[in-house]
Amino acid sequence: MTQPAMAAKDVLGEVQSRKVEFIHLQFTDVVGIVKGVTIPVNQLEVALDRGVWFDGSSIQGFARIAESDMYLVPDPTTFAVIPWETQDGPATARLICDVYTPAGQPFAGDPRRVLGEALARAAARGYAYNCGPELEFFLFRNGHNGAPHTEPQDEAGYFDYSTDEAVSVRKQMVAGLQAFGIVVEAGHHESAPGQHEIDFQYADALTAADNAITFKYVLKAVARRNGLHATFMPKPIHGIAGSGMHTHQSLCDVTTGHNVFADGDDRFGLSQVARCFIAGQLAHARGMCALLAPLVNSYKRLVPGYEAPVYVSWARTNRSALIRVPRVSNREATRLELRCPDPSCNPYLAFAVMLSAGLQGIDEAMAPPEPEEEDLYSMDEAERRAHHLETLPGSLAEALALLAADQVVRRALGEHVYQRFVEAKRQEWDEYRLQVTPWEVERYLRTY
Repeated sequence: MTQPAMAAKDVLGEVQSRKVEFIHLQFTDVVGIVKGVTIPVNQLEVALDRGVWFDGSSIQGFARIAESDMYLVPDPTTFAVIPWETQDGPATARLICDVYTPAGQPFAGDPRRVLGEALARAAARGYAYNCGPELEFFLFRNGHNGAPHTEPQDEAGYFDYSTDEAVSVRKQMVAGLQAFGIVVEAGHHESAPGQHEIDFQYADALTAADNAITFKYVLKAVARRNGLHATFMPKPIHGIAGSGMHTHQSLCDVTTGHNVFADGDDRFGLSQVARCFIAGQLAHARGMCALLAPLVNSYKRLVPGYEAPVYVSWARTNRSALIRVPRVSNREATRLELRCPDPSCNPYLAFAVMLSAGLQGIDEAMAPPEPEEEDLYSMDEAERRAHHLETLPGSLAEALALLAADQVVRRALGEHVYQRFVEAKRQEWDEYRLQVTPWEVERYLRTY
């Protein structure tokens, strides 16, 4: 069952009635890794009232040494008791926090703040932004030393049961997610051995981002309790499908709640607002790719042949397109599916730049190109040129160069987050390009 949203006084009552003894105060760094501090419950009232100080100088993309002091302000609506910690020891709960400076101002490097500001810009235009991310993941076995490796937990495929050894584990994962108030719609085996998907309910973008962060935290913990390793690495194994985070999205009217993407008279069921939103996202697809597919490894997923998009295009039935328009039976469910994000991304930053790109399309009344319903992978280079098809970047280095040139995406991040994100990712790219891989040794050592 879902938990109702709570105010601070409700949280205090809940921890008392459920005999909670410890609280994890969680937030994310600029690349989306969950961080936090733990306080005893007798400090919770102070934390809710005034926040909790911490040193941000050691957090990826946060403050420099000279500006390290900052504090966490818990969001009461994110309160949840952590079931596995409560079973194994003192009852423990979680609160997601916003980060503030000593002057009491929202911290410029807080990814949750970046999304909040993008949502405020949408609200000023009369829109609320809703998202439904679909995170795929792999379950791998651990070796004798306890370290994970890339041996899949099963040999099953799409929707298999008989050869799917993780049915019980997925049910535990669903139970864990529901304990955090996340409404799960379905879970199933994905196409590759050891690959799975659990889908949760569509929500406003801030809730959806909180849920995506919680999703990864919960699934890793449940897998570990079953002697497995859950990974959201986009392409852990050569030659099989990678893991995506296809994200469904829509805008609704902040006053009426009605879906402003819907138009029953249009052949795709799309309003002019939706078409402008598509145009904006296509225009900035290459520039925001570094946020949506942020790892060196991400670009080994974004290749032809595995249903991952490569070409900047949109369509209804074409799964090789970047943006797909799903068929719906209820016009209020009209939405756009962006197919390039992967689950390694920081969802706060990803949703912020996705929204900002779409809003620019609306502000400037941009028109999308004609939809591409053909299989884009089967086109030759001349055909793609004739269709004016651009490609997504082929590497993290190229994605960072395109990000640097995209002022709309940079403004959405803010200069602090932009600089810290790029610094971290350039370091990642430099470390990668200097490696000598097993492939190179096997290919070249004997020959040269």
